[in-house]
Amino acid sequence: MWLFGYGSLIWRPDLEYEDSKAGYIKGHVRRFWQSSTDHRGTEEAPGRVVTLIPFDEFSEKFTAHDQHSIDQDDITWGVAYKIPESKVAETKAYLDHREKNGYETHFLEVYQPGSDVPVVEKAIVYIGSTDNSEFAGPAPLESIAEQIYHSYGPSGANKDYLLNLAHALRIVAPLGNDQHLFELEAKVKDLMRKDAGSQEAFDSMLSNIIVQSKPAATSA
Repeated sequence: MWLFGYGSLIWRPDLEYEDSKAGYIKGHVRRFWQSSTDHRGTEEAPGRVVTLIPFDEFSEKFTAHDQHSIDQDDITWGVAYKIPESKVAETKAYLDHREKNGYETHFLEVYQPGSDVPVVEKAIVYIGSTDNSEFAGPAPLESIAEQIYHSYGPSGANKDYLLNLAHALRIVAPLGNDQHLFELEAKVKDLMRKDAGSQEAFDSMLSNIIVQSKPAATSA
């Protein structure tokens, strides 16, 4: 079984795998449009995490509400993990629980640059569709950044999720185009600097957040 991660699974897979490949899926857009009341927020103060929007649906319904729609392509970078046969049932049960808050399984091909032949066929991908109960939808980036900065849930601070995802994605896909993610990262960092009061304090705060993981390289 192959699993494709495009959110926290990139930098915190927390599962046993025997191979990994950095790559991308086609036909979808990554956005912080999914509410998180179970991991990075609470019922009273939801956080926001990523989901995937089908590109055709995004183009038809959401471009007027998304400031990055003009230069948005249909490629989403992430990491595919090969799960050992002996761990498939256990891993699937773990993922079904981890991604229970509005996500459903889909099967998509994973590609790498330079070839139209997928490096992984039918990888499992957990997606929260736009009609799931936890879909938060678009909002001004300033509002999303404020929500992420202040939200905290059982799995930790929402800003940790955002900052680690941006950090890991730059390693996995240094040429990737995800302006939605990177602009949110910049806005949350601005909020952190304001609260930190000095560059030294900000640097210390950031170093305590970033997980020193080693995401798969593109050539893996």
